[in-house]
Amino acid sequence: MRTPPNVMPAVITPFTADGELHEPAHRYNLTALQARGCGGFLIAGSTGEGPYLETGERRRLLSAARDELGNDPFLLAGISGESVRQARAQIDEGVEGGADAVLVVTPTSLARGNHAAVVQYYRDVATASPLPVYLYSVPRVTGYEIPVDAVVTLASHSNIFGMKDSGARPVRIKEIANSLDDPFLMFAGASIALAPSMAAGGYGAINASGNYASELIAELVAASAVLQADAEALQARLTAIVKEVESYGLPGTKAAANARGLHAGFPRRPLLPLNADDAAAVATVVAGLEHG
Repeated sequence: MRTPPNVMPAVITPFTADGELHEPAHRYNLTALQARGCGGFLIAGSTGEGPYLETGERRRLLSAARDELGNDPFLLAGISGESVRQARAQIDEGVEGGADAVLVVTPTSLARGNHAAVVQYYRDVATASPLPVYLYSVPRVTGYEIPVDAVVTLASHSNIFGMKDSGARPVRIKEIANSLDDPFLMFAGASIALAPSMAAGGYGAINASGNYASELIAELVAASAVLQADAEALQARLTAIVKEVESYGLPGTKAAANARGLHAGFPRRPLLPLNADDAAAVATVVAGLEHG
């Protein structure tokens, strides 16, 4: 099993105006982010509009990444199946596309709030998966936050190695870290809580803001291991930018990525791109990132 890098952007998925995958733009974006120092990528996560992807598209995105970047970068495949069968089918695409591991979001359509069902879902998925599994809790998107005790229980599974927690509550990371003896890699998914999450025992960051602020995130994570005051100063700068960008939702992230030179394309309907004025406002917010 490969150990993932501690900083990975949750990459956007570019679509054409008609909603088709824009593979050349996807390849360009990955190459550009690699040139900015990114050594791994989450593909088809919630920022990558994973729930909107159709059969075969997850494999296409991963295959294009592996073909474009080679074997060195760590590829984490986002899995958003609501049933074990759906998750297994998406994991098969991850295997075919050359993923190193999978990030499996909590099922919520029918199982929301049924903690026992969610735990069993992860057990079944992890047992069946030929790839290492990471849990993914993102309550802002799913309306459900997997309980700490459920995470601790699942951490004992031989094929579950860590978690991305996007709940912006670093205390959860500390509680999980304090409850486990074996290594369990905790990634902070909320950019506004990255420094305190690292201080609480986090391993690293997987963020939507990595599409436009990857250098700042890498600097913050590195500073967290050296001097907390520096990390907090970098956090204040990142938070000010992220709050403005994320106030526009996922289309805001795509607009910010465009402003930093990526080819973000269109979101897939029902999401709509920002209008010209809002896109210009986002570009102004991220302009300072270009020169540090």
